[in-house]
Amino acid sequence: MSTRSRALLLSAMAAVAALSLSACGNGGTSGGGGNTNFVTGNNGIDTAPRGKRAAAPDLSGKTIDGKTLDVADYKGKVVVINVWGSWCGPCREEAQYFAKVSKAYQGKDVQFVGINTRDTSTTPAVAFEQEHGIGYPSLYDPTGKLMLRFKKGTLNPQLIPSTLILDKDGKVAARALEALDDTALVKMLKPVLAEK
Repeated sequence: MSTRSRALLLSAMAAVAALSLSACGNGGTSGGGGNTNFVTGNNGIDTAPRGKRAAAPDLSGKTIDGKTLDVADYKGKVVVINVWGSWCGPCREEAQYFAKVSKAYQGKDVQFVGINTRDTSTTPAVAFEQEHGIGYPSLYDPTGKLMLRFKKGTLNPQLIPSTLILDKDGKVAARALEALDDTALVKMLKPVLAEK
């Protein structure tokens, strides 16, 4: 193999590795330059102070079980949004914790909503939710169009899994770009829920 061929092969392998990491990773860094008005904590959770939060975009459509859902209908509640795919290893790891915390916060002005992405049909998504005991609805977003509605430079979902916490006004208060366990999820949720 010539030096040029070897260099091309290595470049191609590096591109594939970078692409697969961005598709389903265990963490990441915030994108966008300039003054984004959010702070990255050393626990991997980005937060935006009240008054400097961006409104969540239109997050509506069909759920994986064929119902219609609009996240704006939950205004007045804190909304936990988890972006996941049945094909994603870290999503499988965190699913049990999301099921547990969603049950613990049922009836406490908190609504959990999933956004299932990059599954080519709803069949594996429905099986995933049944297997992991997920009792809250998930929007079906096979092409990632809902994720693209978030403005660049805001607390937007950039990886799979990503978790966002919307405050009671429908604004993005916190974001994690990694799989979460129950402790990290509650730590992310509690300050937003405590806001008056």
